[in-house]
Amino acid sequence: MKNILTVLIFILSYNGIAQEINWISLDKALELQKTTPKKIFIDAYTVWCGPCKMLDRNTFKNKDVVDYINKNYYAVKFNAQGDEEVTYKGKTYTNPGYNPAKAKTRNSNHQLSNALGIRAFPTLVFLDEDANLLAPIVGYKDAKGLEMYLKLFAQNDHLDMKTQEDFDTYAKNFKAEFN
Repeated sequence: MKNILTVLIFILSYNGIAQEINWISLDKALELQKTTPKKIFIDAYTVWCGPCKMLDRNTFKNKDVVDYINKNYYAVKFNAQGDEEVTYKGKTYTNPGYNPAKAKTRNSNHQLSNALGIRAFPTLVFLDEDANLLAPIVGYKDAKGLEMYLKLFAQNDHLDMKTQEDFDTYAKNFKAEFN
């Protein structure tokens, strides 16, 4: 009886543990790409951004999203107004206008934010296996909304798109599978 109770407690506690995305730094992702090429998914957020917090609370806790990102991407969480030093494409990016007194509010944009075309928050940035920019996708996405972009880039469907009409057709015909 004691063993059954122990197993039952284990099963219940295991099911209650949320899986998480394996977030790493951009520097680490770029290093890993050298030996195991994989696309990079960047969550460019700010500490004051409400929709960024919704992504963390809702979308990035979705089991299907977590599984897909962990399998197909190196996932990077990047504070787009933070003071992290990042080397990308041979150039070191900082935030010279960063004000520590504003660490929990709006701050100046990081130089890498500008280099990646990040103009609003959140922005979900996709890089290819050689760390070339594929696209910055602006705004909050729920699991089904993010699924299309995750699969579009992971499966290289974007390579067949030459026009806005091509993308619109893809989006219209896309069948979401995530819960």
